[in-house]
Amino acid sequence: MIDSKETYRRYLEQDRLAMGRQNDRRPRLFGDEIWKFEILLRKVEYDLNCRHGLSAFVVGKYHKFRFHRLCVRLGFTIPPNVFGEGLAIAHYGTIVVHGNARAGKNCRLQEGVNIGATNGSHEAAVIGDNCFLGSGAKVIGAVHIADDVAVGANAVVTKDITEPGTTWAGVPARKISDNDSHANLCQALFRD
Repeated sequence: MIDSKETYRRYLEQDRLAMGRQNDRRPRLFGDEIWKFEILLRKVEYDLNCRHGLSAFVVGKYHKFRFHRLCVRLGFTIPPNVFGEGLAIAHYGTIVVHGNARAGKNCRLQEGVNIGATNGSHEAAVIGDNCFLGSGAKVIGAVHIADDVAVGANAVVTKDITEPGTTWAGVPARKISDNDSHANLCQALFRD
């Protein structure tokens, strides 16, 4: 969670690397809407967690307004304070995430991903570090997903995935290999 200006800057840098933008310092004026969305997400998180007072209230409302407009335009429903540093959204398209879900660092989402609760519950998924969710993947309910897990396209996860470094696919999701998620993530995240 962003709790200081230094953490805010680190999140922005890790998000930039996760998106494969090692050579770019800032988004282009046209064509980098997903990157702009992630920057606004982090600004809203910083406003909620760190800023106080009247000026912070005004700035926070402005950031929330811009964030909401970009969410609607891109088809994203991603609330603040869900994803750790290194979030990478690959494409435009509907992505829905429950506000009580939690995901670790270096999470990559494809279009059509849904991370939600079930049966009126307010408990949602807890996703580990370095996880990849393929196109149309669904993670439903209060499930836990271990670190370094890849969830394939259109898979439906309804039970805990406790084995780190594995790949899961199908409806319901089941283990299909011992390959980890690192091939689906930007390799710049793993350099020291």
